[in-house]
Amino acid sequence: MAKNNTSKSIPLAEITLRKYERPYEMPMRELVKKVCLSVGLLQPGDSRDVVVDVFGVLLKEGEVGADLVKSKVVEFRKKHNLGMKGIAESNIRRQLKRLKDLFLIEKSGNNYRIAEGEKLLHLFEHKIEQFYLKGIVDRVKEYFEHLDNFKK
Repeated sequence: MAKNNTSKSIPLAEITLRKYERPYEMPMRELVKKVCLSVGLLQPGDSRDVVVDVFGVLLKEGEVGADLVKSKVVEFRKKHNLGMKGIAESNIRRQLKRLKDLFLIEKSGNNYRIAEGEKLLHLFEHKIEQFYLKGIVDRVKEYFEHLDNFKK
């Protein structure tokens, strides 16, 4: 029996970046939503936008115990008459992990907070732009370089 030598192409890292209009006067939740859309944490037209409220809770509260994140999100969504899609404990943990994987938040003991207590712009510039994105761009350049050498 012949072996199947195909391999799955699983990316080591990926990021989605989107450009929207300038952030003029808009409510806090809408601003958080645009950030989430801009960095690919939320897809355009997504009805399950609980990541916006998870991030919003951490921005507002500073440091929140893992057990309180869900209740704060539910409280916020009820107060603003938002649907309750995506508020399962497992999904809240998944959204926290996504924010953590993008270097925006960190876990300290059993609490979550904005990474290193830094300004968000600083986190974006140093963790995402200069580290994460640069690594992705450098690797893509390697592929282009190999293609250039291959065709010679």
